[in-house]
Parts: sequence; C-alpha cells; structure tokens
Amino acid sequence: MSDGFQILIVDDEPNIRSGLARGLAKYADVIKSAGTVNEALDLFRAEVFQLVIVDVRLPGDRDGLEFVSLVREQRPETTVIVITAHGTVEIAVNAMRRGAFDFITKPVDLNLIREQVGRAVEHHQLRSENRSLRDQLAQNGEISGIIGNSRAMREVFEQVRQISSTDATVLIQGESGTGKELIARALHDLSGRCDGRFVAVNLGALPETLLESELFGHEMGSFTGATRRKPGCFEQARGGSLFLDEITEIPLRSQVDLLRVLETGQFMRVGGEELLEADARIISATNNDVQRLIRETRFRDDLYYRLNVVPIMVPPLRDRREDIPLLIDHFFVHFCNRHQRSLKQFDNHAMELMCSAMWPGNVRQLRNVIERLVVMVPDDVVAAHRLPVELQKNEAGPVNGVQLLAAAAENAEKQAILAALTLSNSHREDAAQSLGISVRTLHYKMNRYGLH
Repeated sequence: MSDGFQILIVDDEPNIRSGLARGLAKYADVIKSAGTVNEALDLFRAEVFQLVIVDVRLPGDRDGLEFVSLVREQRPETTVIVITAHGTVEIAVNAMRRGAFDFITKPVDLNLIREQVGRAVEHHQLRSENRSLRDQLAQNGEISGIIGNSRAMREVFEQVRQISSTDATVLIQGESGTGKELIARALHDLSGRCDGRFVAVNLGALPETLLESELFGHEMGSFTGATRRKPGCFEQARGGSLFLDEITEIPLRSQVDLLRVLETGQFMRVGGEELLEADARIISATNNDVQRLIRETRFRDDLYYRLNVVPIMVPPLRDRREDIPLLIDHFFVHFCNRHQRSLKQFDNHAMELMCSAMWPGNVRQLRNVIERLVVMVPDDVVAAHRLPVELQKNEAGPVNGVQLLAAAAENAEKQAILAALTLSNSHREDAAQSLGISVRTLHYKMNRYGLH
C-alpha cells in the first residue's frame, strides 16, 4: 500500500462501487465513491486523490469523459482509469486523448483492474521518490541541473517549487545565457505533468511562413510540400509542457493566433477542420524588454497578460557572483569527464579573475570558457595566463568582496566535507551520498582542499 494513496470511484451503479471498493481495499488508505460527475467533483475539489476510476455513462448533464478532462485540468498528476459497458474504439481513443491511464470494458475483470491499480500505485510511488530526490538536490543548491547557492538563485528555486505544482502559465525573463530553458525544464520536471513531454520551440529561429504549421501542425496537402499530416508543438506537448522561447519574436499576426489558443484552449491544424484540445502547460521566455515592445506596438498587451500570469526573473551572472566557484567546479567535473581529461582547478589568481569578470554571456559564456580550457590546457591547475584575453583584462581591478565570498564558500564546503568524512568513519561512498555529490566529485574536492 502507498502512504496517503486515495482512490475515487465514480459509477452510477452502487453494486459496482461497493464491489470495487472491497476488491481494491488493500491498495489504498482511503476509497470514496460517487454516482454522478457533480458528486465526484465535490469530493475531488475537497481532497487529493491519486487514482480515479470513472464510468463513461453517468446520469446528469456531464459524462465520465468530461470528468476525465476536468481531472486533467485541475490535477494533471492524478491517474484516471475509464470503465464502460459500451466499449468502442472511438470512446477508447477519446478517453486516452483526454488523458486516461487505461480503458477497461464491463463486466469489470477484478484481477485486470487490480493489475492496473497496482501499476498506478507504483507510478505514484516513483513520482513521490523523484520529487523527494529533486527537493533534496534543491536543498544542496541544485534543482533540475541548475546550480546556485546565492540568495538570488534560492529565491528563483523557491518560486519554481511553488509554481511547479500548478498549471499556471509562466513567463521567464532574463538576459541571454542565464538559463531560462533550464528553469522551464525544472518547472516541468517538478510538476504533475513530468511524465508528459517537454517540447521546446525557439520562435526566433522560425520563419513566419512556417510558424503556424510548427505550432499547430498541418494536414496533408494543406500547402505545397505538405506530403503528410504533421502534428504541431501543441499536439506533441499534450499532457506535458510547451516551452515557447523568444516569445517576443513572433509577428503580430501569429500573436493573434496564439492568443486565441490561450483563451479558448483549442486549435486547428493548418488546412484542418477538426478542433483539437490544447492540453499543455505553457511556459514562455524572452530576453527583451516586453514593456518597451508593447509601447512600440510590436507585442500585444493582451497576449502579454495571458503569458505573464506568473513571472520569473532570472538574475544575470554578475548579480550572483558567489555562485561562480560552484559553477566552475560543476563544469570542470562535467567536461573533464566528457573529454576524458584529469580533473582541473584554477589557481587563486585565475579564480579571482573568473569571479570578477562581467560575463555578458552569463552562464552560457562561463560554460564555454570552461570547456575550452579543459580541451586546450594540459595542466591540472589552470593559471591566469591561460584564460581568454578578455578575462585577463580584469587583472587590474579584482572584486575584493567577491574574493571574500568565494573564500568563505570554499571554507564552508571544506568543513562540510570534513564533517561528512568524520560521520562516515572516512567511508567515501557514504560521505559522498550524505553530501549529495558523486564519489568522483568528492575525490576531486578532497584533492583540492588537501584532505587526504
């Protein structure tokens, strides 16, 4: 049984509700039932159910398939199993499109439904374990691959944790290279849609003639070269998240089309006549001044308000300099492993220059510099004269406050490693696990701090 696992059974036949409740008792802490969609909605809004079993045909003005859609909209992490006495391919396909986990025909085979419920329980446990692991990483200054212990980044991490549990539309703003797509992926990974696809599209890289087809798809023969039906990004992201990068680059005509989808939740393929449901969480990003573009009538204010339900501002690297040593260590480990080089580190002078640089290209620029040094520099300790010329120009005026912060961070890390080694009786695997790092990274840091 899964801790806190609750099942909601929705069927108009009392015998089926009670029979399923008895047959599935060992799988759940709580099982509740309802005979109509309205009764089910009252229960669903009041409590958190990890699994819903719903009949298609129910009395009242709403049927089971509509309830499936409502469940997916309000709590996309909930698993739904559809049952019906009138099983057809069309109903089954419709149920799956709306987000059902499985489709079972009546009379219900209890062993079959137990098997599916068991899978749903395992799915719930795995999701909980993954979320716990991500939360643990976040406490160590990392969330979905984003590194940072600065106050600015911890505020971003806290926003991500709060927002990810919802389906709210998010607009991420920040300079180029700050990691906006990583933030978008973190929102997806920590959400109830994490089992769905994360589809990213760079709108600035698409010509206007292809934009509508890329977003909404097209039917065969809808234009020259359309030799087959092609699903667009909205279809590909169904049940998951759609990341619209460089959102302010789309032309005004396409902005109208996008606004219509956000308002109605429906779209049509180019050349198509069928209305399709847009079941994707929308996350967009820009490095432009949106308010200036609105004043210049280059971006619609109504679209901006639709996209900017929840804003996230990603700080530039120069405003989170205390994270630079952490990022350097991370990228050294990553690229030394990738290119099969011995682990490297900076000497003190080189580290000062790295921490005092302006980094106009932000984390992306830092990442590229580290990879270049890993590939080109044979020494395990990288000296200042090995740095790119533009970074060496900072030699005359290093930032003393940054040096102090870097030294304090290193000392805190050294003490944490010493404490972990002491508590684990110098067992390095246990120490690495308690620190949330790999054994290889632990060895590297022990060498760096002379802890052997």
